[in-house]
Amino acid sequence: MIKFLLMVNKQGQTRLSRYYEQVELGKRASLEADVVRGCLARRKEECSFVEFKDYKLVYRQYAALFIVVGITENENELSIYELVHNFVEVLDKYFSRVSELDIMFSLDKVHIILDEMILNGHIVETNKTRILAPLLALDKMAES
Repeated sequence: MIKFLLMVNKQGQTRLSRYYEQVELGKRASLEADVVRGCLARRKEECSFVEFKDYKLVYRQYAALFIVVGITENENELSIYELVHNFVEVLDKYFSRVSELDIMFSLDKVHIILDEMILNGHIVETNKTRILAPLLALDKMAES
């Protein structure tokens, strides 16, 4: 099960955070800081799977952004690794070459995409066309 998903830049600033279990706000900040520090300190040659406290972390770097997913011990790391890549492909398809600024200024749309893919910590959709359908419908309604 997916416990959380974070999107952070190289400076350690969180651009997106989504939790699928209850975590107090005070603990979120320290959890995010520890997770980000642990992932940013690793070299590119090292594995993208890290054991951290009660979680396994799966992370992937895209340009200046890191996407970090905290999962339970029994979750398949490779499927989450592919989910992260699929998430970025969907963002690329919608924003046509997604950037950190797209995420910052369209955070609501990024959350819609993420909600279409993950529900209650479980992957529910991976088809790019089906993931983008509700968002494209909203865009069409906004134009008219």
